[in-house]
Amino acid sequence: MTLQTMLLVAAALFSVGLYGAISQQVVVMVMMGLELMLNGVILAAAAFWWFLSPTPDGQVLLLVVITAMTVEMAMGFAVATLLHRSRQSDMTDMATDLAQ
Repeated sequence: MTLQTMLLVAAALFSVGLYGAISQQVVVMVMMGLELMLNGVILAAAAFWWFLSPTPDGQVLLLVVITAMTVEMAMGFAVATLLHRSRQSDMTDMATDLAQ
């Protein structure tokens, strides 16, 4: 695989995730779109690391980013589950008061 191929796959992942995050109203589907977008960014970063400077510190940075993303998604799914249990709805329109 070349750098261009990896960046093309990363752009495709990001695009599909962006479409999923914008077009859906269910909280879990929006979060899945965000997950795809983050995976696209991580894939692009890994491709740049592998093809431009394959040193071990790039791996550590990617592991830190993946760990932070995992914690963020776990917290988001916990909020979505709590929202669904308390209101019996998982639509983003019903969660506007969480922003206040």
